[in-house]
Amino acid sequence: MIIREWRGRASAEQTEAYPDHFHQMVMPELRGRAGFLGAYLGRRLVDDEIEFVVLTRWESMESIKAFAGEDPARAVVDARAAATLRDFDATVQHFDVIEEI
Repeated sequence: MIIREWRGRASAEQTEAYPDHFHQMVMPELRGRAGFLGAYLGRRLVDDEIEFVVLTRWESMESIKAFAGEDPARAVVDARAAATLRDFDATVQHFDVIEEI
């Protein structure tokens, strides 16, 4: 299993805009993807903005490439998501799961 990590930041006034987008648009898209195993959306207050972290779980790097394209390190952020954020990471990190409890 592989965990894919991505982060984005929003103003404190926009605390619900990205979670709404994630729930309404991202999750239905991901649920239809072969190899997608689940996702977490977290947030924290950092100074005067909200930082979101998205952790998705995938069966393999091949399933990630089917979602993200040939460069699996490239973040997949559509214009509607970008409109809810001040800025976001253009790349993601991948972690091989070595233990699950």
